Amino acid sequence: MTLSSLPYRATATEACAWLAEQTGSPWTLARLLEQGGLPYVWLDYSEQWAELFHDGVTRYAAPVVFIGDKQHLASGADDVWLRFTRDSGNLAIELKGDGLRAPNDGLHFQERDLLRLLKELQQPQPAEAGHEQAAPAVLPSALKGLGREQILLAFAGVSKIDLDKGLASGVGIFGDDGARVRKNSRGGKNSHLWHPVTLAFGLHDVHRVPMAHLKKAFATQPLLREWQADWLESLRLLGE
Repeated sequence: MTLSSLPYRATATEACAWLAEQTGSPWTLARLLEQGGLPYVWLDYSEQWAELFHDGVTRYAAPVVFIGDKQHLASGADDVWLRFTRDSGNLAIELKGDGLRAPNDGLHFQERDLLRLLKELQQPQPAEAGHEQAAPAVLPSALKGLGREQILLAFAGVSKIDLDKGLASGVGIFGDDGARVRKNSRGGKNSHLWHPVTLAFGLHDVHRVPMAHLKKAFATQPLLREWQADWLESLRLLGE
């Protein structure tokens, strides 16, 4: 596949094949997502998801912007999971319930985004004079989560809700369908881990925790330092 043959809307396979040719190294969907590739999924109008469609739009390419939804794709899932996205009016929206599941055969990457990504890879920005090169951000796939005590410390004082009780309940945003990702390999009574970025968005959307309080936590809490890149990217993509 040559540059001229890169489709305007490329499937994940086409995008990875083209990037492999241009860079001389293998590409997978997981790598493409980690490098900042923005996937879209085609959705047909339905009454259930009518809030995504405006002004007579009947088919819409919804961006997969939420870090948790991207991780679902990177895991090799055979569907697309949308919990946060943008509607056809380009407004950030949280989908109701457990979100929308769609076949991944509608997944694609736009030509302009892939060209921009390639340019960034081939022409990295030099470090500013007088400053050392910053260490690369830890990729989402390298991070598991934070334990209960770490979560309680990192988000201490952000709201009046009983966070400890919520984590113990494992219900809603605190459970496996929310921010809880897996068990700590050490096991034990308090062995569950939670994804702090997913949890923060859940605290804001479900429990109305002020976004300003959550932004301060990610800016000041040492425990959240490795998650700050994911947090800022999710905020940017959601227009927050």
